[in-house]
Amino acid sequence: MATVVARYAAAAVTDCGRKRPSNEDAFGYSVEHGFYVVCDGMGGAAAGEVASSLAVDEWMRVLTGRDAAHALRDEAALAVTAANTAIFQRACHSRNLSGMGTTLVALVAENGHGWMVNVGDSRGYRMRAGRLEQITLDHSLVEEQVRMGRMTRQQAEHSPFKNVITRALGTQNVVTPDFFELETEPGDFYLLCSDGLTRELANTQIEAILQLALPLEALCARLVEAANKAGGHDNITCLLVRAEA
Repeated sequence: MATVVARYAAAAVTDCGRKRPSNEDAFGYSVEHGFYVVCDGMGGAAAGEVASSLAVDEWMRVLTGRDAAHALRDEAALAVTAANTAIFQRACHSRNLSGMGTTLVALVAENGHGWMVNVGDSRGYRMRAGRLEQITLDHSLVEEQVRMGRMTRQQAEHSPFKNVITRALGTQNVVTPDFFELETEPGDFYLLCSDGLTRELANTQIEAILQLALPLEALCARLVEAANKAGGHDNITCLLVRAEA
């Protein structure tokens, strides 16, 4: 008989990195309500910070007030729509914020069942029995070319278009997120992170750090430290969630 997941624990760390003057990443979570989110904003001046903060605020607002009778996936979809609408409308009413947007990667979890959702190239992973698996698929030009067989992984790494994302919250009045259904076992880790981590560290390096016997916040700090040592070219955010029996 499978062991039932009774509770979750979480921690997060965010950092400017070594090259950026400000941090346009944002995160939020509620272990009590079972939802977790990381956003990576983009736009001129402070617009990226505004977009990512708005997305996190709307995600938290909608899911904190969710109706327990409604399916988790449906509530997560409502939260994404609310975040997209809030950013798009704010940008429409402020010339300085025109064109702003943000990525989003999030997890909603209830007992041993959950969903991961993403828009853009912030990523979600699951670590099970010491093995790291990427759950989400990047909405980026080069990653989509790789998946279609039109570009090799090596070509993607050196492409001048590797920073171009094909979906973001707030840049259009409608956005389509991807959803990934999850069945969770005790001991599973979930990692939500901005691309400031994954552009600096290979999956094998992330996996090795997550295998260390450290508290969740210390693991997040180790990931950020490693990304900074590797270059720290962008803001770095790591949110870790652990399922417990």
